Amino acid sequence: MTTQTTSAERRTPLSRDRVMRAALALVDEGGMGALTMRRLGRSLGVEAMALYRHVTNKDEIVDGLVDLVFEEIGAPADGVGWKSAMRQRAISLREVLTRHRWAVGLMESRPNPGRANLRHHDAVIGNLRAAGFDMAMAAHAYALLDAYIYGFAMTHMALPFDTATPGEVAEMAEGMLRAFPVNEFPNLAAFISEHAMHPGYDFGDEFEFGLDLILDGLERASTEPSR
Repeated sequence: MTTQTTSAERRTPLSRDRVMRAALALVDEGGMGALTMRRLGRSLGVEAMALYRHVTNKDEIVDGLVDLVFEEIGAPADGVGWKSAMRQRAISLREVLTRHRWAVGLMESRPNPGRANLRHHDAVIGNLRAAGFDMAMAAHAYALLDAYIYGFAMTHMALPFDTATPGEVAEMAEGMLRAFPVNEFPNLAAFISEHAMHPGYDFGDEFEFGLDLILDGLERASTEPSR
C-alpha cells in the first residue's frame, strides 16, 4: 500500500484531522474493507489503541469520512441562475464520487451527519427556494437530481470497461456478442458497431446530456400552474 508513514509524520502529534486524513487515504486506495483500526494505526505509526483518544469508534470515522467528501463538493454558486448552479454542483459531485468510489453508497446513509454534510444540503435547498421553487418542488428537484447523479455514478463504476481504453472497450463489446448467432441481437450489434466502438466513445459523456434534460424538465415543471 502507499500509505506508509514518514519519519516527519511520526513526529507530528496525532490529531483527529490526521486520523481522518489517513483513513481517507486507506479507503481511497483499498475501499471501505481496508479500513480497520489496526491498519489505520499502522499507517500513522501508532498502536490502534492510540486512535481512541481522537475517535470513539469506526462508525465515527466513517461519519467523518463522509463529511470530508461533502467538503469537496462545490456548493451551489451565488450570482448565477439556479440551473447553472445545480449543473455545476452535479458535475462537482460526480467528480468527487469518481475520486472516492467507496463513498457512493454512504453519502446519504449516515444517521449522524456532520456539519459539511448538513451545510451542503442546506445550500442546495436554499438555492432552489431562492429561485422561486416552493418547498414541494424543491424536494422534487433535489430527489430527482441526486437519484440521477448517484445512480449514474454507480452504473458507471459497475461497467466492466469503466477504466478500459477505447481499444479495450471495443474488444470487450465484440466479445459480448461473439458467442451468439450473428443476427440474434441486431439492435445491440448495431449499437456496438455504430456507436460504442467509435473512437473516443466514453459512457461517462452521457452524464451531462441526461443532466441537461432533467434541468430543462425541472424548469418547465417549476413554471407550470399548481395542479
